[in-house]
Amino acid sequence: MERNVGSLQEQALKRKERLKALREKQLHGQEEDGEPERKKASLEEEASERHRELKLRNYTPEDEELKERQVPKAKPASVEDKVKDQLEAANPEPIIEEVDLANLAPRKPDWDLKRDVAKKLEKLERRTQRAIAELIRDRLRGSEEELAGVVGAVGVEEGDSD
Repeated sequence: MERNVGSLQEQALKRKERLKALREKQLHGQEEDGEPERKKASLEEEASERHRELKLRNYTPEDEELKERQVPKAKPASVEDKVKDQLEAANPEPIIEEVDLANLAPRKPDWDLKRDVAKKLEKLERRTQRAIAELIRDRLRGSEEELAGVVGAVGVEEGDSD
């Protein structure tokens, strides 16, 4: 415990010494009038800026010497063309002319499931169509063979009847 108190006192003494050194440094940085050198330099710059030439824009002086310093009235630029272009750009053509009732009606609760299964259904539909076409071709081939057999049988019968 005594050790902590001793270290705290040492830290307090070090802090006091640093503050004293800082005060002395600030006092030596100032000149006779009590202002720092940096502040004095900025005051000199302001004084030189104050002596710029006077320009009178909104004031109409009565003195002849001041009338020479008066700035001529500025004429506003024509902005009609710019405003017209902006108005034309702001009025886009309507994209949707008719209102679709399907877009306004709320969706059914299973619409997302149908959307996800749609690709798989398309693939299955193509396979189904191919299978149906193949079955029809097989039946036609079978019927052609039967037809050929019937035609052959008819030809044989005609030959017999002669």
